[in-house]
Amino acid sequence: MALSFSEMIEEARLSARALLDYGDHFFNPTVRLGVTGLSRAGKTVFITALIHGLTRGGRFPIFEPFATGRIAKARLAPQPDDAVPRFDYENHVRTLMEQRRWPNSTVDISELRLVIDYQRKNGADRTLTLDVVDYPGEWLLDLPLLNKSYEQWSAESLSLSRERPRAGLAAQWHAHLAALNALEAEDEQAALTAARLFTEYLRTCRDERFAMSLLPPGRFLMPGNLAGSPALTFAPLDLPDNGTAPEGSLWAMMRRRYEAYKDVVVRPFFRDHFSRLDRQVVLVDALSAFNSGPEALVDLEAALAGILDCFRIGRSTLLSSLFRPRIDRILFAATKADHLHHSSHDRLEAVLRRTVNRAVERAEDTGADIDVVALAAVRATREAQVQRGREKLPSILGTPAPGETAGGEAFDGETEVATFPGDLPADPEELFKGEPAFRGLSSAPAEKSDFRFLRFRPPQLEREGTDEPVLPHIRLDRALQFLIGDRLQ
Repeated sequence: MALSFSEMIEEARLSARALLDYGDHFFNPTVRLGVTGLSRAGKTVFITALIHGLTRGGRFPIFEPFATGRIAKARLAPQPDDAVPRFDYENHVRTLMEQRRWPNSTVDISELRLVIDYQRKNGADRTLTLDVVDYPGEWLLDLPLLNKSYEQWSAESLSLSRERPRAGLAAQWHAHLAALNALEAEDEQAALTAARLFTEYLRTCRDERFAMSLLPPGRFLMPGNLAGSPALTFAPLDLPDNGTAPEGSLWAMMRRRYEAYKDVVVRPFFRDHFSRLDRQVVLVDALSAFNSGPEALVDLEAALAGILDCFRIGRSTLLSSLFRPRIDRILFAATKADHLHHSSHDRLEAVLRRTVNRAVERAEDTGADIDVVALAAVRATREAQVQRGREKLPSILGTPAPGETAGGEAFDGETEVATFPGDLPADPEELFKGEPAFRGLSSAPAEKSDFRFLRFRPPQLEREGTDEPVLPHIRLDRALQFLIGDRLQ
């Protein structure tokens, strides 16, 4: 497809930025690692644990350069981009270790630079700079909007909102929508009401009871300093199949604001941050989707396919590094593996692999490496066997967060409990079947099941001498080996 003049200008700007980055990286080898995920996936915890483990001597037996002692030191360096907030690593560590609380979720982009001094396998001393870029996954789902007109996006959004279970959640917005005529004169109050009801619908879809994932535009759920601006005051409309938007109409108004959203929000993110990434982690809270049923899983599958379609992936070459960087490694990680017994970790990984399989198939010929892992960046539970009658059930032990409830019992945030999370099915397809809908992870009837998917507090850590405690994890070292192990050879 031929590029428009504005698109050619944008490509030229991207190539110029890539050339500048290449010059910097030639003298200072750098990997820009993007970390993203949809709501509650654990991005902040992942980055905090990764940095803490590398700088404080974590237990990473699978991360070869670390386990063999070839990494001499990893240290934080000043923030590289003056216009990007610094990832608040030190406060996040204190929150995890001293307060035993999970850090607040990502609501904006942030960045942190780590410098790794290491020895190559041939004995030469080298340095690798790792720039970790943290950004909300909801922003990633906005990138496809760059190639969609308002009319296309509006039709797709309406079609999706009329499917189960979204239709029930969209009832109030749909009622307002039915009273609007896209061809009538533009009306600020009608637009404000439509945008508010549409946003409430998106927010309800994201609730853990439904765990929907495909929810663009992402800034509607995290508006920041754009709250109330015209660029965030639009919504889909029922439009005629043929025809154009009359000048001064509600249709024209909504389309103009949709285009402003792309110009003000989406394009700057793509140009200044996303297009510069070398490697990518996509964190997935698959457990919430499991617990919400097959509709949530199908929605998650579509969201992950949309995410992978956003990446310009392929094996990195000199030419691509000079003019158009590519993401050559992507890791999809199912988080909160510590909420399951280790006997189900392989099955959790298999379900995520099944969820991203269609998207990965489209990327097979690009030369990029894509992997899937089940992990817990900070492990909040331990494993145990719990006796129930004559059975011994593989269970987990942890301290539920204050206010968590299960089976009519409320927890105080201090008491440790044993829970039987149940077993994931051996065949991932069972989770995608429409009937009967999947309800939780336990194969037992709900009234006989123990607590499931409680929010556990971070673990109580014991200090050894004057050294800071090590954060326990599950397979964080495997993630590191895949993401940067090859760059430390």
